[in-house]
Amino acid sequence: MNARSMSSSPAAAQKSLVMKGMQMSMSVRTKARLDLKSPTCIYSLCEALGVVVRFNDINMEGMYDQKPKPRIHVSALRPLARRNFTCAHELGHHLFGHGSTIDELQDEQSKHSNRPPNEVLADAFASFVLMPTLGLREAFTRRGLDPNTASASDIYAVACNFGVGQATLVNHMAYSIDMITPVQRATLGRITPKMIRTELLGETVSEPLTVADQYWNSPTLDAEEGALLLLPTGVVVDTSILMPERDLAKGRLFRTLKPGITRVVIPGTSWATYVRIARRQYIGLARYRHLEDSTDE
Repeated sequence: MNARSMSSSPAAAQKSLVMKGMQMSMSVRTKARLDLKSPTCIYSLCEALGVVVRFNDINMEGMYDQKPKPRIHVSALRPLARRNFTCAHELGHHLFGHGSTIDELQDEQSKHSNRPPNEVLADAFASFVLMPTLGLREAFTRRGLDPNTASASDIYAVACNFGVGQATLVNHMAYSIDMITPVQRATLGRITPKMIRTELLGETVSEPLTVADQYWNSPTLDAEEGALLLLPTGVVVDTSILMPERDLAKGRLFRTLKPGITRVVIPGTSWATYVRIARRQYIGLARYRHLEDSTDE
């Protein structure tokens, strides 16, 4: 074997794993009667597949228990978008028959260092099931954006739409589907979510911010108590659960007040979504996370 083929073998193996993850994501979406492009709630998908999901006060990303019945544990201490990806990752372990697993805390950069094949496979599945390629391409087209010239705040809005973190989306577009160049990846990688929040809000805040712009097409928007939501101008909300803060250049800012589910709409248009609010760092079964008084098993 020559040096060139030796150096290409790991890359080929990695690509094969990514393809398997993508194929599984499409198969699972089809089995759950989901289309192959829309944002999806990973917790509802797990439930449809007979996998119980529970949020726990654990100092790790998450874990998967194969027996006595399939169960995913996700850290309630991590950001919401991170929990979504972790849950999808653990579902990947379940679907590929990897057996019980524990996933320690990690940052975005460590995800792309040398990792065991099972972890690469689970990450690939999670990426494609949450961020289907067709859906991402449509999201940028609807917004009139070129992914390689889009601003960090533009990318942030798309990430929010698919329920993932900014860095998770950027890395998926760069490493999995070649949707952005290395230059754009490096540019976006220097801009943190905190910097984006400051740009959008005109001040530095510590609370998480979800941007649901006029092109938002997810049927649900998940948040926790005390979080900030930037919604389109003209949206009508239940002010007992969403408190208006102020008007901004890109919409109206709201703060979530208490657990519950409320439908928000823009009258006279097709824009609508259900805002689902959970207690901060909720502990319990995922299916009960939006109830004021949750019932565990």
